[in-house]
Amino acid sequence: MATHYVIHPETPQARKVEQVHLALQNGAVMLYPTDTVYAIGCDLRVKGAIERVRQIKRLANEKPLTFLCPSLSNIASYAYVNDSAYKLIRHLIPGPYTFLLPATKLVPKLVTNPKRKTTGIRVPDHAICQALLRSLDNPFISTSAPTPPERDPRQVSKQELFDFLEKLVDIVIDDGLPLMGYQVSSVLDLTGDEPVVIRKGLGWEEIDDLPSAIEVG
Repeated sequence: MATHYVIHPETPQARKVEQVHLALQNGAVMLYPTDTVYAIGCDLRVKGAIERVRQIKRLANEKPLTFLCPSLSNIASYAYVNDSAYKLIRHLIPGPYTFLLPATKLVPKLVTNPKRKTTGIRVPDHAICQALLRSLDNPFISTSAPTPPERDPRQVSKQELFDFLEKLVDIVIDDGLPLMGYQVSSVLDLTGDEPVVIRKGLGWEEIDDLPSAIEVG
């Protein structure tokens, strides 16, 4: 059975964050809130935990996984970012955006697209995520949590989600809020000369006019 932590959504308790951090370092898989949806994830450095995330989500190895970073400087350590992509990312983060970028050697092969050598990176605007990232001092995986197959994901309650994943994850983080988010992130492919919108999700209004966003200094 998973260990449950109730962590304040605006002022995360340092002691609880540290407990989750230690568990992640030891290979735990967690269910946790983000600025978009509830996600499952683990420490980017723990191969066995990444494999478990893929199994829980039923993802094939050729499907890349997204991970969270605390800032733009961290993104530059894990992905190659050209000047135009840098300006666009700086304009949008932190926020509900996933950026597809060419991966550096610091990104495990289990996370990248094996053919394109790309990865998805996010910088969340979420206090719990940021507290965990600072404590762990390392990115962690973020993929939307699977829901009961017979249910519309938009109609699944937080408690139903917790019950469904209780025996599959090691940690459940409850932000104490009555409702959880259902809107996914917007996805931008920044691997080419021009950005390409792969998915219109939360925060799409901010990137509706991409050229002007890129030009922001």
